[in-house]
Amino acid sequence: MSVKIRCRRAGSNNDPCFRIVATDIRAPRDGQSLEILGWYDPKKKEKNFWLNLERIEFWKKNGAELAESVASLVKRAGKGKMASRTEPQISRQPKKASAVAATA
Repeated sequence: MSVKIRCRRAGSNNDPCFRIVATDIRAPRDGQSLEILGWYDPKKKEKNFWLNLERIEFWKKNGAELAESVASLVKRAGKGKMASRTEPQISRQPKKASAVAATA
C-alpha cells in the first residue's frame, strides 16, 4: 500500500482549513485517511499550522511520500514557526442565570 501525507479540506465555503493526513494514495482528497497528523489554516497570519512531526517521521521511514504543500509546512516547522499544540479553547457555555440577573 502506498501512503501519501497530504492535505484534506475541512471548513466551510469561503473559509477553508485543512487537516494534514496520512492516506492511501488511491483514496480521494477528502476520503478516508489512516491518521490525522496536524492542521493548516491559511487565513491566519502567524502560526497558522501544527504538525505532529514524530508521526510524520514515522510515516516517512515507512515509505510515505510528502505532498509539496506538506513538505513546505514541515520545512517551516523546522524553523520554529509552528503553532503550539495546546491553544486556548474558547468556552461556549452560556452565562449563569444569576450573573445575567445581576447585570440587568
